Amino acid sequence: MGFRAAIRFLTVVPVHGGDVAPGRAAAFFPLVGAMLGAAGAGVYLLAAKAFPISIAALATVTFWIAISGVLHEDGQADVADAVRAGRTRERVLSILKDSRIGTYGAVAILLSVLARWQALEYLATPRVLETMIAVQAVPRAAIVATAWCSRPAGTGLGYALASTLSTPVAVAAMAQGAAAALLCGWRPGLAMIAGSVLIVQASRGWFYLRVGGVNGDCLGFIEQLIEIFILVMFACRSCAW
Repeated sequence: MGFRAAIRFLTVVPVHGGDVAPGRAAAFFPLVGAMLGAAGAGVYLLAAKAFPISIAALATVTFWIAISGVLHEDGQADVADAVRAGRTRERVLSILKDSRIGTYGAVAILLSVLARWQALEYLATPRVLETMIAVQAVPRAAIVATAWCSRPAGTGLGYALASTLSTPVAVAAMAQGAAAALLCGWRPGLAMIAGSVLIVQASRGWFYLRVGGVNGDCLGFIEQLIEIFILVMFACRSCAW
């Protein structure tokens, strides 16, 4: 039940059943991410046989966006629109509740797509499958970790996840995320884990100041940051992962 609920929560794949609380399904978030990463690796490798790497990379990013129903990009855009200098907390919260995307949100989505596309095009590692599994599994483990250790803001999806999330489920999700990172080797794995922890902690502190807590849009924003971080890390030519 929890696995099917995780698929329903994180993707647009039609599945029957799985009517459980998001917090119970969260134990399977990294596993669903790993499956998306493996599928993305398949898209990338197959497309690269017929087209230039640039098109294969774009096809992979497009696949990930489409299969997730633009869930995380929507959160990233809402945060970009809402959290601007000079805005009161009440104004920020009201914008986060608005489903429309403004100029800042549109630019944030554009930059996110460009960053992931270009990083994938210039991957500097032979471990394509392991890398793409980590790219999708680690950010989803980070979502669970953030919801577990943060004060929820509002009453939306973020609150539904945090309020039904238990410590054993959170620990299981984080363990899966760490395992996915270490699939790529000890050095890059530890770098991924350390970088993800820093991003979660820095983002969490910033959201506490500006929003008063963390909601679903904030979780989507964090997912996107970590996904970009991992891809850029593996595009680094001088890192020798």
